[in-house]
Amino acid sequence: MRVALNLLGYTPGRGGVETYLVNLFRALQEVDTHNEYLVLCDPMAAAGFRSSLPNFKLQLHAIEKPSLNWFLRGLGRHLGGFDLLTRHLQGLPVDVMHHPLTTLNPQGLPYPAVLTFHDMQHEFFPMLFSTMELNRRHREYRASVEQAQAVIAISQHVKDSLVERYDASAEKIHVVHHGCSSRFERIGDPERLAVVVEKYSLQRPFMIFPAATWAHKNHLLLLNAVYIMVQQSRFDGELILTGVPMDFHGQVLSEILRLGLERQVRWLGYVPDEDLPCMYSLARLMVFPSLFEGFGLPVIEAMGCGCPVAVARATALPEIAGEAAFYFDPYSAEDIAATLLEVWGDEAQRNHMAISGLQRASDFSWYNAARKTIDIYQRVYKGK
Repeated sequence: MRVALNLLGYTPGRGGVETYLVNLFRALQEVDTHNEYLVLCDPMAAAGFRSSLPNFKLQLHAIEKPSLNWFLRGLGRHLGGFDLLTRHLQGLPVDVMHHPLTTLNPQGLPYPAVLTFHDMQHEFFPMLFSTMELNRRHREYRASVEQAQAVIAISQHVKDSLVERYDASAEKIHVVHHGCSSRFERIGDPERLAVVVEKYSLQRPFMIFPAATWAHKNHLLLLNAVYIMVQQSRFDGELILTGVPMDFHGQVLSEILRLGLERQVRWLGYVPDEDLPCMYSLARLMVFPSLFEGFGLPVIEAMGCGCPVAVARATALPEIAGEAAFYFDPYSAEDIAATLLEVWGDEAQRNHMAISGLQRASDFSWYNAARKTIDIYQRVYKGK
């Protein structure tokens, strides 16, 4: 079987999507020496998808933004209803094409399609998107699901949403959970931990919230919960915020100042992957108040490091965290504060949940994700 892995349009630095692509690609190489893979990629993303294995070949297509092909493609699509990328990708020697970025790119190719669908946040929180982005999603998401021969949903929550919102056939949707990378493990090396403590000035007990500052990540309500904790004189530590600054970043920084939380809350920005396991191992707990997640990968990664987690009772998070997390109502600052205070002050509970989290994280494997993905390729191929 010859599989095309269509990564065109992928831009490095896209959080959970990047983690999915990089780890799935690595796992496919580890478990599949039989089938042939043609990896379609923009030049700017190629470095992460080169392989020395003979059954994995890279093919570059320069359509990234900004480029001449990107401009011509946009012109053709908007003025003539013609997609330049269709011409680029016709005649490839492949049996199945996997589109792992939620939409078929482009639609209408003559290859049986497997589509990975990550989430449909716009259907639940349309107010968080521009009119242009909403129109694009409405135009492309449903049509991609309808045209694909098989859909990989990254959680049961995503599958249920596809069935309910798009009236998609449940039979062609397959739930394949993400894995937890082996690098997310409990770090006990004092020297390695000391380097991270010094690098980020982690002198006080802290809880960590790793998330880019998008509105749906719910930073503002978490900050209000911390304010309640401080007002009750029951919080003697820090909230450490990490992640890439995004559209809601200014509001987050303003809220820290408005609430007078400069001493209790610190924004560290992007923390390299190699430092995160140490951060999780040092943290008293990880808090994740997000209002919408297709999966919630940081929850599993923190668990893999033995860090107790407190998460929102929302969307895919209870499915992923199971019985190994503390839960709160993400729409109530009072409930968030009460839950965090209970966990913060109870070492026995934290130790119990740390053990439960380690077991829960071990259930999520990129090896298993790759095997299930290959099985879906085979089903689509045999169904031609």
